[in-house]
Amino acid sequence: MAGLPPSLAALGHAFARAGHEIALVGGPVRDAFLGVAPHDLDLTTSARPEQTEELLKAWGDHCWDVGREFGTIGARKGDVVVEVTTYRTETYEVGSRKPAVSYGDTLEGDLTRRDFTVNAMALRLPDLELVDPHGGLADLEAGILRTPVTATQSFDDDPLRIMRAARFAAQLGFDVEPDVMSAMEEMAHRLEIVSAERVRAELERLLLSPAPRRGLELMVHTGVADVVLPELAALRDTVDEHKRHKDVYEHTLVVLQQAMDLETGADGPVPAPDLVLRLAAIMHDIGKPATRRFLPDGTVTFHAHDIIGARIAKKRLTALRFDKQTIKDVARLVELHLRFHGYADATWSDSAVRRYVTDAGPLLTRLHRLTRADVTTGNRRKAAMLSHAYDDLERRIDELAQAEELAAIRPDLDGGQIMAELGLEPGPVVGEAYRFLMDLRMEKGPLGEELAREALHAWWAAVPAEERARAEAGRRDRGQGSKRGKTGEKGA
Repeated sequence: MAGLPPSLAALGHAFARAGHEIALVGGPVRDAFLGVAPHDLDLTTSARPEQTEELLKAWGDHCWDVGREFGTIGARKGDVVVEVTTYRTETYEVGSRKPAVSYGDTLEGDLTRRDFTVNAMALRLPDLELVDPHGGLADLEAGILRTPVTATQSFDDDPLRIMRAARFAAQLGFDVEPDVMSAMEEMAHRLEIVSAERVRAELERLLLSPAPRRGLELMVHTGVADVVLPELAALRDTVDEHKRHKDVYEHTLVVLQQAMDLETGADGPVPAPDLVLRLAAIMHDIGKPATRRFLPDGTVTFHAHDIIGARIAKKRLTALRFDKQTIKDVARLVELHLRFHGYADATWSDSAVRRYVTDAGPLLTRLHRLTRADVTTGNRRKAAMLSHAYDDLERRIDELAQAEELAAIRPDLDGGQIMAELGLEPGPVVGEAYRFLMDLRMEKGPLGEELAREALHAWWAAVPAEERARAEAGRRDRGQGSKRGKTGEKGA
């Protein structure tokens, strides 16, 4: 409690003098008992919104309307930001998404409508008197998630609480009561009526928590993942009773944990927690169910599961309304996660190393970690061999980077120089020439402009005569059009 801002006491006295109750409620109370400094200061009061606003204006430096229709007013005093909501009671028709919200008269009634008992505790201000009608503190000590009312009623009131159960299991490391788990199974389909944005927000918080595996396993076990992340749940279907290949679902969860272990501190290249890396870890093999093939000799293949998986990842993340950059980055990591394995079999040329770096681009540091995390074999010799091979690849990348500035690789001639050298106008042929020089740069390293010009003219000489003629005709047509335009201007 020592971490609570002193200005909260002043706020409590102000409400008390005006004849109103006010209490700190929910997450900040839970966190305070866990020894975590509260960040979001949510309070609840007997005062109506207009009364709350008047008191907050007198207390704080700035006051604003968060959601007056829901009874919530916000304010800031110095660095302390609070949101104060009038006591509420809610009644629901079974199966309805939206409750009928009305103002309540008691703190206990307000706490009853909250999601879990550990979030249904309050501290009355200014005296910090604990109000805990549902045994939330005991559940907090026991590490248990329960609902103040029946779990079925609670989840029917707000289906998003199903996702919150999984998120709190991951965030707090708590066990879920059997009736809560049963209600999650029974009512998982209700999540289909919740907006994708709200579901995504809970999934993000789950993945960024200290123990995301715990939450994901709960989602899969209860069928919640079938609605929210069916590609993860489908990995269980690749379990092979004849053990001709590894358990892809279990492998994925191990890769997630190993990727987290490779995240860096705040000053490192992949500061923990990293959402893109964690999403890529749980999605890197989601293409396997669609590509699994049993060959006549008894072996199993997952040909092109990296490419297929990247497409599936993009589709799922788009449906969940992730931002475009996250979607692009995760899909690219899934697509590239197998690229390294060819290096372990045969040492790459400098050209191959350059391509690896160029294809990964700004995702290279994450790709390093995802690739290393993907090694889950119990064969110590094989694991050591793969680790040594990747150490060698990273060493070569560093050496080439120092010599060639790999991150900024470009052909020795740019598009304008290519057009000037060959006497061409912009068009497809210029793009082909650029790609030729880029391939040459990858293969040979820096050539310098003189050698690049020689190589360009040799390439141009090898282009079929009809293609050269079309490109040159396009140049002449543009030149004549320009000349006609000038003549027309003179005539006018």
